[in-house]
Amino acid sequence: MINYKESKAPDTTITRNLSEIDNVTGNIYESIVVVSKRANQISLKMKEELNSKLAEFATSSDNLDEVFENREQIEISKFYESLPKPNSLAMEEFLSDGTYFRQPDSESEG
Repeated sequence: MINYKESKAPDTTITRNLSEIDNVTGNIYESIVVVSKRANQISLKMKEELNSKLAEFATSSDNLDEVFENREQIEISKFYESLPKPNSLAMEEFLSDGTYFRQPDSESEG
């Protein structure tokens, strides 16, 4: 399980220094592709965790009153909504050298 709350990723939009992003790969576009692919991975993992936690509350005979009164489900959903967004987490991970990536084209040439 990824520890999202311990991340130093911001909860709001911030301006990034493009030279910091460019320094990691040497190409701003390649850096953005790496970050976006990692953000997709993080997003899928978060979605899986949320769905597994919410599945514990699923029953086959929900009536309308039970659906609206389930406070635990609401709290879990609010927790996930308050987390930093996957793209912020991915960018923070990328800039702190926590993202592994490789360039298959350059590996096959050598």
